[in-house]
Amino acid sequence: MSRFLDFFDSALVDLRYYLVYLPLGIIGLVRWASWLLRRVPAALYRPARGDFKASLGVVVPVYQEDPEILRLAIESWLANEVDEVVLVVDVTDDVCRRVAEGYPVTVVVTDVPGKRDALRRGWEVCRSELVALVDSDTIWADDVAAEVRRPFADPRVGGVGTRQNVYNPRGFLQRVNDMFLDYRYFDENAAQTVLGRAVSCLSGRTAVYRRALLLEVSADFMSETFMGVPCMSGDDKRLTTLILERGHRTYMQRSARVWSTFPGTLRVFCKQRLRWARNTWRSDLRALSRRWVWRHPFLAYSMIDKSVSSFTLLLSPFFMTYAIVRQDWFFVACLGAWWWVSRSMKMLPHLVRRPTSFFLVPGFVVMSFLMALIKICALLTVRRQRWLTRQVSVENGVVVRTAQAAEEPAPSSGAGAAA
Repeated sequence: MSRFLDFFDSALVDLRYYLVYLPLGIIGLVRWASWLLRRVPAALYRPARGDFKASLGVVVPVYQEDPEILRLAIESWLANEVDEVVLVVDVTDDVCRRVAEGYPVTVVVTDVPGKRDALRRGWEVCRSELVALVDSDTIWADDVAAEVRRPFADPRVGGVGTRQNVYNPRGFLQRVNDMFLDYRYFDENAAQTVLGRAVSCLSGRTAVYRRALLLEVSADFMSETFMGVPCMSGDDKRLTTLILERGHRTYMQRSARVWSTFPGTLRVFCKQRLRWARNTWRSDLRALSRRWVWRHPFLAYSMIDKSVSSFTLLLSPFFMTYAIVRQDWFFVACLGAWWWVSRSMKMLPHLVRRPTSFFLVPGFVVMSFLMALIKICALLTVRRQRWLTRQVSVENGVVVRTAQAAEEPAPSSGAGAAA
């Protein structure tokens, strides 16, 4: 009997020792339940089928792009036999203008800084029923034009997004970006498409809209402000929101494949993520304060979940640090193994395509923690408007060019998506 009591007392001591980690376990269960709420419907996603005939034009703002990447991109759009290609080139960019003039495309030269005005000028010049807004470093597969048309057979669909990956990824950061993209298109966007046909952001690398809707929302698109400050970036998130606000659907056509360049240095990676995070906070906070978003319950849930996860994710490294300080090596080993295994499970669609990325999962986890910190910093500086990786900013309420030199060559700047 005394031995049993000694064993029971020892078990209670061990239990009390590990109870400190209970909050992490509870948060982990909640986060996994949240992931399953996305993953189950995402597994049911299928691209739109059938055929839909409509003219399709491509509108591309061009600013400080790598000439070789621009050539590859233009040739990929033309290979899709689109009806027209309109390149809106900044007046300071003589190199890209000469590249564009070597192809059968329409070139519009603008002296107004900023991507938003360039997009607006482009879709006003374009005459096609459908308009693809495309980043100047985005390369299309041969069947993108056909694939993005298909969802528009539903007259309620106002915008269609594509599946995107990193073009020729090299090095750790570009490979990690590729992993994040697959996670997004096989998880969040797929679930939002299945549950409500309301994708929160049609990424600006390639997003297709009905031109009539673009003309309808032009004024609201150009006049966006947040807490009294004119908005400069976040154009793709803003357009998606304006389409959804008006009762139209947004759809992700994963069979339409495109590739874009991404930063290869940590400094530019962080600046890019900071800009995207600010755009997401501004858009989602505004949306959650409006009635229209609650007509899309899963979309509203996704926005709330994404906001909360920025804070809950950081509990995990906190407990890991605490365990190391306690020299609780068993817990350290278990938590490290769980990070690797659990994140690999969530990244399975990417690992099927690139099995060697399994060895990058620990680095992917670390970058996830860094991105959570960046998101919190973005919330604290949400009113600040600056491109960060381009020579454009908002000063005194006006979009202007800055004298600061570009910090990364154009092919690595990834100037596209806002979220």
